[in-house]
Amino acid sequence: YTWKSGIKSGMKLEDVQVPKCLPDSEEVRIDICDYYWEVQRFDREVGELLKILDDNGELDNTLVVISGDNGMPFPRCKSNLYDLGTNVPLAVRWPERVKAGRSVRDFISLADLAPTFLEAVGLKPTPEMTARSFLNVLTSGKSGRVDPKRNHVLTGKERHVPSQETGMGGYPMRAMRTQNFLYIRNFKPDRWPAGAPGGYAKPTKIDISRPLSTKYGYSDIDAAPTKSYMLKHRDDPEVKRLFELGFGKRPAEELYDLQKDPEQLNNVADRPDYA
Repeated sequence: YTWKSGIKSGMKLEDVQVPKCLPDSEEVRIDICDYYWEVQRFDREVGELLKILDDNGELDNTLVVISGDNGMPFPRCKSNLYDLGTNVPLAVRWPERVKAGRSVRDFISLADLAPTFLEAVGLKPTPEMTARSFLNVLTSGKSGRVDPKRNHVLTGKERHVPSQETGMGGYPMRAMRTQNFLYIRNFKPDRWPAGAPGGYAKPTKIDISRPLSTKYGYSDIDAAPTKSYMLKHRDDPEVKRLFELGFGKRPAEELYDLQKDPEQLNNVADRPDYA
C-alpha cells in the first residue's frame, strides 16, 4: 500500500483498533489505516460493478457473492489458521430468493460456494464434492445461527510461498474452529510457520516506510511496514512476545479457548483441565 494513504484519505490513527497480536505503535496504526483504505477502495469498486449490472438490467437477475481469499496481510494473520487469517467477509445479494438486511453466523467455507451455486440453478453436486451447499441458510430469511449442523469449519494450509529452508517443503497445518474453541495441528513444528528467517535472522537496518523484500526472510509474511517494525524492534520488551507469536516456531498442537481468549494468544493445549 502507499505509505500514509489512509491518513491522507481522512482516517484518524486514534480510531484504529489494533489486534492484540500486533504492537500498538504509530507505525502499525498507519499501516492498518493504509490497509483499511484499500478495503474501502475495493468496496467502492464493487459498487461500480453493481451499477454496471443495474444499468444493463441484470442486477436483480444476478446472484452476487463478495468475499475475500484470506485475512489481513500482517504477522500472525494472513497465511495462518487463526481467525485473523481465515475469517473473511461474505456478502450475498439475490433479491429474488435472499432476504436482505440479515447477518448470519453459521460456519461457512468458501468451498461451499460451488455446491451452493449448483443447487441455486437446480443441479446436484458431483459425487467427489465434499463441501455442502448453504442455499438453505441463504433462503431461510433468518439471522444469527440458522443451520445447527453448521457448528464448525475446517481450514488448512500446505504452503503459501516457497519460504522454508532448502528441501523442507512447506508448513502443513490443519484446524477446526467451533464457536468456543480453535484447535490447530502443526505437522512439522521443526519448521518456520512464517518462513525461514534468512537474512532477517539478526536485526538489520530497516526503513519502516519502505516494503521489505519477501524473498529475504520470513517470506510467508507479506512485505509491509508492520513486518518491518516488528523486525526492527524484536528485542523491545513490549514487542518481544508478539514477535515470537508471529515469527517464531510453534508447538505441534495449539488450542485456544475463545470465550476467555478471543484473540487466540494463549495456547492451552498442554493444560490438563482442557484434556
